[in-house]
Amino acid sequence: MIEQIEQVEQPGGSPPRGGARLPVRADAGRFLILTVVFVCAACGLVYELELVALASYLIGDSVTQASVVLSTMVFAMGIGSLLAKRLRPRAAVGFALVESALALLGGCSAIVLYASFAWMGESRIALVGFSLGIGVLIGAEIPLLMTLIQRVSRQDPGGTVADLFAADYVGALVGGLAFPFLLLPWLGQLTGALVTGAVNVVAGGALVLWVFGRDLTPRSRWLLLTANVLVLSVLGGAMCLVGDFERAARRAVYGDRVRVAVHTDVQEVVLTGSRRGPLDLYLDGRLRVSGRDEYRYHEALVHPAMRGPHARVLILGGGDGLAAREVLRYGDVRSVTLVELDPGVVRLARTDPALTELNEHAYRDPRLRPVSADAFAWLRGDRHERYDVIISDLPNPGITPSTKLYSEEFYGLASRVLAPGGRLAVHTGSLSGQPRAYWTVDATLRAAGFSTSPYRATGRDAGFAAGPDRAKPGRPVAGDWGFILASKAQDPPPLGLAPGAPRLRSVSGPVLRADGRAAERTRVPGLAPSTLVHPRYTG
Repeated sequence: MIEQIEQVEQPGGSPPRGGARLPVRADAGRFLILTVVFVCAACGLVYELELVALASYLIGDSVTQASVVLSTMVFAMGIGSLLAKRLRPRAAVGFALVESALALLGGCSAIVLYASFAWMGESRIALVGFSLGIGVLIGAEIPLLMTLIQRVSRQDPGGTVADLFAADYVGALVGGLAFPFLLLPWLGQLTGALVTGAVNVVAGGALVLWVFGRDLTPRSRWLLLTANVLVLSVLGGAMCLVGDFERAARRAVYGDRVRVAVHTDVQEVVLTGSRRGPLDLYLDGRLRVSGRDEYRYHEALVHPAMRGPHARVLILGGGDGLAAREVLRYGDVRSVTLVELDPGVVRLARTDPALTELNEHAYRDPRLRPVSADAFAWLRGDRHERYDVIISDLPNPGITPSTKLYSEEFYGLASRVLAPGGRLAVHTGSLSGQPRAYWTVDATLRAAGFSTSPYRATGRDAGFAAGPDRAKPGRPVAGDWGFILASKAQDPPPLGLAPGAPRLRSVSGPVLRADGRAAERTRVPGLAPSTLVHPRYTG
């Protein structure tokens, strides 16, 4: 360890005696160091958010992934701070090498994490490993920067710490805002991480090689130049190959039949299969529609709710148009309002040949009115129209962003727009795969004042109802879909079909009642309802 050197700035801006030999005035050198602190803090937070976002997308359950990443990184930062003690005698060289390693590790983290998921099917180990490595390197930054700034100008330690942390916190703010509003929409997750790494290594290398370059030995200078050039070369080469990598990884995940892959403002949408079908629709890597037997799901979801008045129908979700297809088969339906969060899915359902054929060109029907909005926010609006039927065709409750759409508050909002005698049909995920989540939905509906009739439907490709885990493309996943039919009446709504219902391939009155009895046998008693402040669904 080296002892702290007392420094006195010389007239004319010359370097302080016993301190660093600077090419600039001491106050300018201090400002440059604080600027690098700002940049490094922004990059560090981008790495953290990148890991959280990608892990939530690949693994699911964003609350769990955020907890794992952030707690692991904070722990690792403490270890990094302790390890940085050994680098203080050569703080300039140590800091430059730390930034090179951090830029390489953080910049490549998204690609490696995605590759481990695509080709190995598992990314949790890589997630924890990157969280530890990046955390250790981030933790080593502040002790080394503290040493460097004390070599530049004389100031009491309390003031130095205050300046360093002020620059660090402001940089973290900028990085936290830049990630969702700049990097993610403009560059995407993979390129965004690589660009952040390039900025990181340039900032760290420039500070040491220019500001502290006169104190470096020729060997140290060449070492740092070589390290920085190598890191920049790796990051730059990876940027050039991101497109090819994404296509290869997509083929590994979805198979060789990927036909459409787009990143909307909400999610990644992938269609596999030929233009003539059959197709599979994936939303953020989760199988949402299987063209082989989607009719089983949509017939079971829609038609039991159509028993009774059904002139006005509200569909929450279902941007693929398949639930609307079933509703529009009833000639006495006068209007259908479809509230879909992602206009990109609606656009695809209007234009893709295979998907439009599957939904029977539902969006051409003048009775259908699509609305691009969040279902929760839309229901909160001041609307006086009442609906005879509400179809909730939303992602599984175990997926964190959808949890509020299965809350007591959400069902309370739905009840406000439900006409007297109306019915609410809810897709609840898999009954056999997630029975507690299924019966929590039932408890939540009851707490919101509904009476309920649970039932299920089985299918060859029911994998997308099995929770947040991915259904393997091209591999049928036999299972079931869980549903609940609810109403505001005192007695549970009867399971059956409307008189004059269209001819169906998989649903009939006796089948529905048998499926209802089978579902009731799995009831989990004593579950509490899920609310916004106390969500009770798990991934």
